[in-house]
Amino acid sequence: MSEQRLRTITVNQAGYSSAGEKLALFTGEVSRFRVVNLQTGSVVFTGETGEGVEDKPSGSRVHTGIFSAVTTPRQYRIEDEDGQASPAFVIADKPYGDLQQGLLKAFYYYRCGVELSGEYAGPWGHEACHLAAGTVIGQPELKLDSCGGWHDAGDYGKYSGPGAKAVADLLLAWELYPAAFAGAFTLPESDGLMPDVLLECKVELDWLFKMQETGSGAVYHKLTTQNFPGLEVMPEEDTAELYFSPVSAAATGDFAGVMAMAARVYKPFDEAYAARCLEAAVTAWNWLEAHPEEPGFTNPPGITTGEYGDEEDRDERFWAAAELFRTTGGEQYHSAARELAKLPFPKYSLGWADMGGYGTLAYLLNGEAQSEPYLYAELKQGLLAEAARLLRQSRKDGYRISLLEEDYIWGSNMLVMNNAMLLLAAEHFSGNAEYADCALDHLHYLLGRNVLGISYVTGFGEHAVMHPHHRPSVGDNVAEPVPGLVSGGPDRGLHDEYVQEHLQGKPAAQCFVDHEASYSTNEVTIYWNSPAVFVTARFNS
Repeated sequence: MSEQRLRTITVNQAGYSSAGEKLALFTGEVSRFRVVNLQTGSVVFTGETGEGVEDKPSGSRVHTGIFSAVTTPRQYRIEDEDGQASPAFVIADKPYGDLQQGLLKAFYYYRCGVELSGEYAGPWGHEACHLAAGTVIGQPELKLDSCGGWHDAGDYGKYSGPGAKAVADLLLAWELYPAAFAGAFTLPESDGLMPDVLLECKVELDWLFKMQETGSGAVYHKLTTQNFPGLEVMPEEDTAELYFSPVSAAATGDFAGVMAMAARVYKPFDEAYAARCLEAAVTAWNWLEAHPEEPGFTNPPGITTGEYGDEEDRDERFWAAAELFRTTGGEQYHSAARELAKLPFPKYSLGWADMGGYGTLAYLLNGEAQSEPYLYAELKQGLLAEAARLLRQSRKDGYRISLLEEDYIWGSNMLVMNNAMLLLAAEHFSGNAEYADCALDHLHYLLGRNVLGISYVTGFGEHAVMHPHHRPSVGDNVAEPVPGLVSGGPDRGLHDEYVQEHLQGKPAAQCFVDHEASYSTNEVTIYWNSPAVFVTARFNS
């Protein structure tokens, strides 16, 4: 385990833009600091920290040090008068190019069913895994092809709803910031024609097709073994029987939404594939229409893997209707979206359980001219109001992010990046650069400008996560973890045995430990990576 201690000087360890604002955050009673060029050892800037802010979530008094005057592309470190030093960081015109590539390449490492070769995987390869057919629960005689897609997290389960969220984030990143994805050829399929981000999403979409029940159009909720394998088990060693859990309305709505989205995005590259996506989306939607009152999903007897239970499916139905309307222009989908929007469910959330924000984005991105004016105005006003709330909260926070003390939950870094996504959506619809500045502060937090001074992205930063709860990283006998994985982050609920033993009494933002046994703070998932790709793409475009 990496030693956990508070660091006096915290920075974004991936770096800062030459032209942008540059802040370091200090704890304790700091006054003067200096910026040192690591190549020459010379001091290039001296400054004084501002008045301290008492930051309750972190349990610290936080001072801000501004060094925006340093603009020359180089590698630097910050030191205070007591000899404390920050991790190294770069200043560059576009410092987040490698970060974005790493966050996106992580999805390649999550691939299931194929060999990851040394040419593309480096030392983190493994043999083809999970090639056997899966059994449909309730129909033991029915065996289906289950191969492909992405492993969901630190385990090897595959889940329709969380997978759809991850794909949606990546497709939105491509739609809004296509320039950020130019010129990257890092996958076996890279052909110079279809961008890598779309090639990678296709891996998950191809698997999602297999999750749609033949005949009905409904979508199986998840595909897992009965129990989690041991923490050192490599993917190809996980040979327990696979099971398709029953269909759910939430999974079917997510499937319809992401397939309608994919139909639109892939059409310029592969019309036949786009048509297949749209047909699958329509079939799923027809099932939803025929099943207006479906119970929420719970694990079937004998299945103990992650449940991803969801009692509320109106948000997924809203997303599906809005995406189908955006892609087809069909009035039946517009009518359904208008009716669903009248119902009380979260319309600005981008989490796997509350997908209403994706419906709102689809409706707004379709344009005012195509919309019902009142609904367009209402959704836009609501989105901007939520972004303004996040902005206000960030300005009060010592580490300049939007999380309240109670928001440091299991997967808090997903909230950090989802909130940054929403702020960037507000920038898109309002033109207000303050929202982008605030979103960038959230990225700074993720990359090390936090009370623990840790970069929550493996492989990026001098003090990055080294021991994620991620079976391939534990079992592959490689010292470095698989790179580009976003760790879950602080969880004040202390939901696993390791943190219960080691973190009692810690402030919310300190409830994290870089240990493989801490699944509630240090696991990784595809849908924590995906919003981070979106946010990083904004600052690479």
